[in-house]
Amino acid sequence: MSTDLSGTLDAMRAEAERCQREGSLADAIAAYKRLLASWPGLPICWYELGLLQRKMRDFQGALVSYKEALERQIAYPEEVHLNRGVIFSDFLNDYDSAEREINAALVLNPGYVPALINLANLHEDQGRRERASEVYERLLALNPEAPQILARYAGLKNFRDRDDPFIARMQRALAEPKISVADRASLGFALGRALDASGDYEAAFRAYLSANRDSRASAPPTYRDYDLGEQERLIDRLIAAFPGGPRNAGPQIYSPKTGAPQPIFICGMFRSGSTLTEQLLAGHPQVSAGGELSFLRHAVQTRLEPFPECVPSASALLLESIAVEYVDMLHDLFGDTRFVTDKRPDNFLLIGLIKTLFPAAKIIHTTRDALDNCLSIYFLHLDQAMSYALDLMDIGHYYVQYRRLMAHWRALYGSDILDLSYDHLVADPKPVVNRMLKFLDLSPNENCLVVPPAGRVIKTASVWQTREPLYQRSSGRSKHYQRQLATLQAYLLAN
Repeated sequence: MSTDLSGTLDAMRAEAERCQREGSLADAIAAYKRLLASWPGLPICWYELGLLQRKMRDFQGALVSYKEALERQIAYPEEVHLNRGVIFSDFLNDYDSAEREINAALVLNPGYVPALINLANLHEDQGRRERASEVYERLLALNPEAPQILARYAGLKNFRDRDDPFIARMQRALAEPKISVADRASLGFALGRALDASGDYEAAFRAYLSANRDSRASAPPTYRDYDLGEQERLIDRLIAAFPGGPRNAGPQIYSPKTGAPQPIFICGMFRSGSTLTEQLLAGHPQVSAGGELSFLRHAVQTRLEPFPECVPSASALLLESIAVEYVDMLHDLFGDTRFVTDKRPDNFLLIGLIKTLFPAAKIIHTTRDALDNCLSIYFLHLDQAMSYALDLMDIGHYYVQYRRLMAHWRALYGSDILDLSYDHLVADPKPVVNRMLKFLDLSPNENCLVVPPAGRVIKTASVWQTREPLYQRSSGRSKHYQRQLATLQAYLLAN
């Protein structure tokens, strides 16, 4: 690519846009920087640079670029403030700054729906139920029958009565002929939850069945079908790439510097109790809750391709650089705390990589009654990329393959993997929590036996469940759906 600064503004901008279209993000960033060095007064170019920097995880750089766009009077500044707010909340754990940015967007445009939605999410993440409700009421004042807002608002409510007026309101919105398939899916999952909570299990299952069908119908074509054979081959490849032996059991590639946080990995099936486990563990003064960190997944997609085959032959320098960057990220986000949890459930697929990067790492593997676990996945509106979650038998197949891979990891790293049962945890928390703390070489602490207070941030679909006192009603939940689950139960027992 030419670095001739004598080119015209149009030519340089065309070059930056071409790189952006072709996915050459680093080249596009460089092109925008060259352009802005000569023509710094172009707010839209600062904005495009900020977008690219965010995609490349240069969050501080993105904040600077967005600030330049604002100072140079970009059109629709509320969108730029919102983008800054998302960076602060989703990537930098700076929730006060996130709220300031979102409120700045709303000062400029009080009816800016994306900002209102993000403000409601921010309140939910921090356990502010009443303030989140107020924002949802503002949104419904703008559009009383908005399906996505009704679905989100329903997540705040505790349903006990089948005749709750909000259930009827959701049903009326679902009956609207112009509702999109995607909106119907979101509202269908919310209705299913309300009906389940009010004890109308037959109607609840019908709502969830329709919601999953609508979610599949609204998904991009590449996400609509779960490929059983491909999933089996992935598990085969992971087992083959990490067979044990000198590298996996050898000297530690990277040892954190004194004072740097050490990761605790919490993983397992989705809906297996990982969020509750993390939040109880974060009650310990030496542990910070990191939530679902995307670093390792990003590294696999950008630096370790083809994964997992490349890992056994990857250079020690590359692996160490990834490990160092990971721990540096923990330090930047959480300071000098002793431990930080990385609670991404599907990291069970990456345990071989985790133990290659950090051979001394401890892994909490959350488990749950298999039938309850599969049902809970089916009842949750998960990312459509998780195509297995849209059909009960596909979930069962995914579960069996997960169980096969975990048996392999236990054979390799059993002493560093603790199986923690959600059902045992909610039935009798103290011995389970104390066993977990002993496994991590942490002293017993009574704060680890209580749910987190409002104010501690929780980013998960089970945000409000996790904030409730420990309860057992989700254990054995499948008993209400024995007829609908009979085929799945037989499959799980046979495999």
